[in-house]
Amino acid sequence: MEKSKLCFIGAGVHASANIYPSAIEAGATIQAISTRNMDRSRAALQRFGSSGTPYDDYKRMVKNEECDGVVVVAQPEDHPSLVLDCIKAGKNVFVDKPLGMSAEEAAEIADVAEEAGVTVMVGFMKRYAPCYSKLKELISGGKLGSVRSFQGKFAVDSTSFCKNEEQFMKLVAIHFIDLVRYLFGEVVLVTGFKNSDNESISHSISLKFENGVVGSLYLAGMTAWSREGENMLVTFDHGFAIADEVNSLTVHESQTFADLPWKSLNESDTVYTPSATPMSGTHRDLYLRGFVGEISHFIDCCKTGVIPTSNARDNVKTMALCGQILSNLL
Repeated sequence: MEKSKLCFIGAGVHASANIYPSAIEAGATIQAISTRNMDRSRAALQRFGSSGTPYDDYKRMVKNEECDGVVVVAQPEDHPSLVLDCIKAGKNVFVDKPLGMSAEEAAEIADVAEEAGVTVMVGFMKRYAPCYSKLKELISGGKLGSVRSFQGKFAVDSTSFCKNEEQFMKLVAIHFIDLVRYLFGEVVLVTGFKNSDNESISHSISLKFENGVVGSLYLAGMTAWSREGENMLVTFDHGFAIADEVNSLTVHESQTFADLPWKSLNESDTVYTPSATPMSGTHRDLYLRGFVGEISHFIDCCKTGVIPTSNARDNVKTMALCGQILSNLL
């Protein structure tokens, strides 16, 4: 089968560490790279073993190159204009989050994409992480009944690149915000408290969803969390599930025993984990965090015309929820 041909705008740290290797793992060919500097574009092509074409003008690249899609991983404030230019050139686009810094800006881009009839996908990789995909299957399948509540934690040291609460919410915590929308649906009520000091962010948030699900989020961007941490606990009618550090999903199905359960070894959990050995290699991280999954999904959507799950229109709702949370923090 012919490999998908992708062009890239940007070759920074995140793109080089996560997006380019994931595209190669997903079976794509790097056809061209555009950065602000021709030598840097050539170096990026060489680094990833591509004989593609270097550019220092992305507009010339999207005009000249026939490709299946353009991957945009640049500075967040540049994403809207870059994506709009790609759409006007008739190119399918994968863009790293955020796409727009407000729901209004995101909606304008979604309108243009729909009018042009091109695929625009936003890179919310947690939707494609195997741990959360398995949790989504559990929720949709109904084996444990309906979801009642959840508790999520996402904490990281973001102080070096997020200087205020809006930057933290829209550049970092947005992944977890999008994840709860993906898992539980749309939010109807938000309350929350903050205890932040400039770039040191600490949030405690309560959410109620259209389907009745209630939950809480602990979000932190502080030097205290030099070891990044995240987990998600979901309580169902007939059991619970714990997704821990994107490495495992533990599922407990409640049971009824004829005798007191502590008298026997009848209680059981199902634990889903990846196979891990010293030879797993660095690509394991790209799969488990969802980077390979999101690029694979983009490639499939470009080929089939199916609308991506994290499309430009859906992104409007995630941006709106970020804004709603920020405006309701006390």
